[in-house]
Amino acid sequence: MTYDEALSVVERAVNDGEDVPRRVVELLQENFDHYSWLGIYLVDGDELVLGPWQGPEATEHVRISVGQGVCGAAAASGETEIVDDVNADPRYLACFPSTRSEIVVPIVDDSRVVGEIDIDSDRPAAFGAQDRAFLERVAELIAPYCLP
Repeated sequence: MTYDEALSVVERAVNDGEDVPRRVVELLQENFDHYSWLGIYLVDGDELVLGPWQGPEATEHVRISVGQGVCGAAAASGETEIVDDVNADPRYLACFPSTRSEIVVPIVDDSRVVGEIDIDSDRPAAFGAQDRAFLERVAELIAPYCLP
């Protein structure tokens, strides 16, 4: 599936309005083979709490403090984080031995980070400009469904 095709499917899921975060996680995991593990974290006070996720196994990081790790850094700054080599980034909170790269895209509503899309890949440098632009658009679309 191309990014444009996936965006159309995400838009349809958003228009349906039912369990949007879970449906989007499933859609992304099923259609992009370089997305090894994918989850949506939601902001709860000064923590990120894992919501819907897809991948070969669960992560132990179900709660992450804002500011901690790559996920916490993205939540604190409101900026997308792309890590080409997680082993070279001291902020990385190891989840799976197979993970080589990560992208974290904040979900922002009314200038406030309300969550984020976190994706790990078993491939080094798996995420490029297309992933970033696509996922930032997905984050915009799903923001209203990620509010506390």
